[in-house]
Amino acid sequence: MTNNKIIEIKNAVKDYGQQRGIFGVSFDVYKGECFGFLGPNGAGKSTTIRLLMGFSKPDSGELLINGQEVMKNRDKIMENVSYLPGEIALPNLLTGKDFLNIQKNLKNVINDKFLNYLIDLFELDTSLICKEMSLGMKRKLAIVSCFMSDPDIIIMDEPSSGLDPEMQDVFVKLIKEEKKRGKTILMSSHIFSEIDSSADRIGVIKDGKIVSIFKASDLKHNQLKTYYVNFYDYNEYQDFKNFKDDAIKIINFDDKNKQIVLHIYDKDINKLTKILENYKISDFIESKETLEEYFMKFYKNDKKYQGL
Repeated sequence: MTNNKIIEIKNAVKDYGQQRGIFGVSFDVYKGECFGFLGPNGAGKSTTIRLLMGFSKPDSGELLINGQEVMKNRDKIMENVSYLPGEIALPNLLTGKDFLNIQKNLKNVINDKFLNYLIDLFELDTSLICKEMSLGMKRKLAIVSCFMSDPDIIIMDEPSSGLDPEMQDVFVKLIKEEKKRGKTILMSSHIFSEIDSSADRIGVIKDGKIVSIFKASDLKHNQLKTYYVNFYDYNEYQDFKNFKDDAIKIINFDDKNKQIVLHIYDKDINKLTKILENYKISDFIESKETLEEYFMKFYKNDKKYQGL
């Protein structure tokens, strides 16, 4: 990943009324980076991507690709951009091969080498008529069509929806390969494992507003750790529950199981173990914060949100 901004979204607003749309969305995507755009359905992911693709005009704000404003230079910009929509509509009476041949002409694909690689990678049966394809096969056809022209910029909305777990792994493998080749990827999703496995940076959107942008590696290597400590003796459990120390933050406790849940930074872990030497401990488990747990911090008190 370099410091070259390929995609720039600056204070984009699209207000559909009744609190629907996006409101002041801003983020950048750099060359060679996969930016994961995470949020539930209706949060504003697709609206943002439609504005970026020039399908809709923002009420205000700027959206640029390669330094050029999308709405003013769309035809030129899109020559090097490939897009995969969240909802796929394929021509029912065409075979997969027929559809890909049409796409080859539209995308000016001359060499079939990369196309054939993608077909083999996703085990795509191009002889099937589109209307007879399963949802997963249609999704594979759409993914192959998206990548076949070997574009430098790839924008995808819920790209692996409908794929089985094995093909989701294949898809993540492709994303990692394309990043190594310097491709710039913006991918919206509500699938935690997909974003966690492939994204370099992650943006969380809620109610049309960005609530967090962070490096995926920062979450994976967070210095603040969570520990579950179980005690043999109830009195010792009660004693530790009332323990006061600035380095140790007790966040939860369970009287029935004599369990304390606490937060502590890595630099203070020796202090914690020294203190625990004075207690009889039955279990001591580190729990790393997952992407899903981090995400749910923004939605745990949202009564409208029912989960991904």
